[in-house]
Order: sequence, then C-alpha cells, then structure tokens
Amino acid sequence: MDDSNLVYSTDGGKVSPRKADAPRSVSKDGVVRIHRETKGRKGKGVSLLIGLDKDTSALKTLCKTLKKKCGCGGAVKEGVIEVQTDDREKLKALLQAEGISAKLAGG
Repeated sequence: MDDSNLVYSTDGGKVSPRKADAPRSVSKDGVVRIHRETKGRKGKGVSLLIGLDKDTSALKTLCKTLKKKCGCGGAVKEGVIEVQTDDREKLKALLQAEGISAKLAGG
C-alpha cells in the first residue's frame, strides 16, 4: 500500500505531504556540457550548463560567480544553469578553474 496520497492517519493525525527534492541535472560521465540555445529567445543566445550534480544552493553560488566574471545575467532553472552569453570558451575556462570538467556541446 502506497501512502503517498495519505491525508489523515489514525497514528499521528494529519500528515503533511513530503517535499520533493529539487530537480538535478546529472550527466552519466561526470562531464558538464555547455550548450548554446537561441530558441524562444528572439535570437538572443544563452549558454546552458547541463550535468552539474550539485544541490540548488551550490548551483546558485556557481551561477553568481559565472555571471560576475562574464558580466552578464543568468539563472538556475530545474538544475540547469542558464548564462546570458555566447562566450562558451570563457565559461569552459572558468569551470575548469573551479575544478569542474566541461566540454562544449552542439554547434
């Protein structure tokens, strides 16, 4: 019997729903992929960092560092860091300086 939809229990009264973990973007080989995407952004390019196996607070800290060093904006969405720049080589160098193995993906 699955108790994921349990609303009331005679053992302890009302049961609060379990909080789901924040989504993570994990790569199988441990290498971070840097994608470039323009779709749905009116031609403006963003770089997506996919495959970082870190919790949300660590991703936000890394995103803040990358935004500051690149001089651009960005955000963390569903375990993926979006940085508003096309300079993927610079992002790769910054990630490697942090000790994270990264490679460029896509065209």
